[in-house]
This record gives sequence, structure tokens and C-alpha cells, in this order.
Amino acid sequence: MFRIKASSRSLTVAIGALLLALLGAVQPVAAGSRPRPSAGDPPGRWVGTWAAALAAAVDNGCADCTIRDVVHTTIGGVAVRVRLSNRYGTAALPVRHTTVALPVVSDSPQVAPGTLREVTFHGVAAVTIPPGGTVVSDPVALTVPPARDLLVTTFTPGYATPMSYHPLAVQHSFFARGADAADATGAAAFPETTTAWHFVSGVDVAGSGARGAVVALGDSITDGYRSANDLDHRWPDILAGRILVSPPGHRFGVLNAGISGNRVLLDGGSAGEAALKRLDQDVFAQPGVRTVIVLEGINDIQQTPHQLDPAKITAGLAEIVQRSHAHGLRVLGGTLTPFEGCSCYTTPEEETRQAVNTWIRTAGVFDAVVDFDAVVRDPADAHRMLPAYDSGDHLHPGDTGYAAMGSAIDLSLL
Repeated sequence: MFRIKASSRSLTVAIGALLLALLGAVQPVAAGSRPRPSAGDPPGRWVGTWAAALAAAVDNGCADCTIRDVVHTTIGGVAVRVRLSNRYGTAALPVRHTTVALPVVSDSPQVAPGTLREVTFHGVAAVTIPPGGTVVSDPVALTVPPARDLLVTTFTPGYATPMSYHPLAVQHSFFARGADAADATGAAAFPETTTAWHFVSGVDVAGSGARGAVVALGDSITDGYRSANDLDHRWPDILAGRILVSPPGHRFGVLNAGISGNRVLLDGGSAGEAALKRLDQDVFAQPGVRTVIVLEGINDIQQTPHQLDPAKITAGLAEIVQRSHAHGLRVLGGTLTPFEGCSCYTTPEEETRQAVNTWIRTAGVFDAVVDFDAVVRDPADAHRMLPAYDSGDHLHPGDTGYAAMGSAIDLSLL
């Protein structure tokens, strides 16, 4: 384990104090509320660059646990802050030490020289997050590039509560048991890996020049299930890459609020709360959010208990639009993709999917429609996914299919 020298730590604190003066102190955020700028933080300064929708809590037996979450930015900035969550914890969560850093190479816990930064909350390193709560860090002086991995490391002493987590990261992160390794710079300090994200629910940047953020609200197809690990091939990642080559005034952060197994209408354990219940946390609370892309409903249809009444699903989607409009957001509706050939497929379910898609395309409820169904279906059989896009389970696209989906979104609609 390597520790920052006292002189370096003092410099970090001094830089952080300067950023606090320039950007304004950041307050803890109550569950379901949107982070509000302080007097010194003009609206729009902070924009989300990465997010994960926490779905449940897990007891993985890790005591005195240091977790180095690997997240991937969409837009860059000259300062960064992180959001830590105890959303599904059953007791207070003490976080004694948090750091951010850039990795020396992608998908590695090893820190690039000179990039490790201490993270504080109201000027101190330790913070206690109440059950259901979220805290936002003070600004951290670190130039964060776009489309780059970022290491967010937390040390939680003892074992106080199950860890709120996002189960399907499609990304390896790292952890160590029994000691505080938050300021370790070498890979050897993190001997174990995980494919979930723990505690970290968002990363925001300042000085990005972005117009705001786009939130992708969805299920496993948005979450990137069956895409390649560690390669950021989810369709929101493809969209983010396309946005980055736009002129600076047309760029957005892209925030993935997909949860595998998620539904519009029903809660699902590790599949998270119903989309209708998680809007406040996963959409409206995102800094700088301007647009929502909704791709939800296939699990209401194909999972037990099956919802075969399309009117109930479309009513839920209409409520998402109405509540989003009330927050001043633009809403794009994604049509549900085909799944004939899946073991879960039945003719009544297909009829419900088609009815929901007809409503999405024609009801005029959404501000615009992204016809994902038309993008990925087989021209020879509209009930099936094109074989080249199929991951093999006939329900989820593979990398090529996700690339087609992310490439099909008209950027002018954002």
C-alpha cells in the first residue's frame, strides 16, 4: 500500500479549498431530490458524465472493504465530484476515505502518476450516509478527459449495512478486504475483482462546455447485457461516442439508468424498483439532465407475471412522459425490440409488444420516437432480431446490435 505524503495531501486540500470557493460547496442530497446549486454554483455548471442506477443491496461479507470502482466518462471537465449512495442500506453507512484517480491504462486499478486525489465532504474525508440517502462530494481538482476510465475508491470501516449496488456493470472493478487502500496506487493492493458497481451512483464534471445530459432509462438492453465486458459497447456508450465528435455547443453527457430485468409497472428485487418509482432518483436528480430516452416494457410483457394488456404498459409510459415534462425534460420513446426465438416468447406476448409499439409510434405522447424495433429486426421476419445483431439468446442484441441501436438515434432530437 502506498500513501500520499503529507505535503501532497496538504496541496490537495489547498486546491480543494480553492475549488470550493470557485464552484461553491456541495450539500448532501436527500433521497429522491435533485442536487441543487449553491449560491456560488450557477445552474448548469455541473453536468453528469457517468451514472449507474442502483438496484438493490448485497451482503457480500466484505468487512473493512476498499472498493475501486472503474467507471467510464462520457464528457470531460476540469473538476469532478462523486455521488455515493446508501439507497438500499438498512443502517447508516460510514465512508472513512474516498479518492478519485485516472488509471494508467483502461480496466486497471493502477493509478496513473500524479492523478490520485483525495475526496472530501464539507471539507472532511469521512462521511456517514443515512439509510436511503445520497451524498455529493466537494469539488475535486482533476482534469477528467472524455471517454476515459476513472477510478472511484471508497473505504468503509467494519461492516454496517448491506452495500447498495448496480448488479450488472459489464465492467470489472476491484476490491480489497481488511484495510484502507483508497490511496494505494499499485494494482497489487486490489487482489479481487467484481462485475458490479458499489456505492457510486454518479460522477459529475465542471467546465465541460456541454449543453446538459441525456438519461437512458431502460432495462437489460440499455444496461448492456451480453455486450463484451470492459469495452463499453452498450448502446448508450455508442451514442456518447457519436456526441463527442459533435461541435462543443452540441455535446451532452450520457447517463445510463438501465437496470437488467427492470419493468415499467412492477418492482423486481435485484431488477430494481419499477421505472415509475425510480424516476426521481435515476432521472430527475441527474445534474444537467435535459432529455430522457425511454426503452422499457419488454420485461412487463415477457416476465412472470406477464402483463398482456398493452393499455396498462402504455399508461405507465405516458406517466413517465408526463412527469418528465413537468420537470422540463424532453422525452424520446424507444420501440420494443423483437424476441421471437427466445424461450420466453409466446404469440400473445408478441401481440402485446406490437400494440405497445404502435402506440409509441402513433399516439404522439413522446416528443420523438427512436424506432429501435425497426433498426434491429430481421427484414425477412419482423418478429425476430436480425441474426447479425442477435447475441444468441434472441432477446438481447450483441455488440453489433448495440452499435446499430446507438447509431440510429438522430442527434438533433436531443
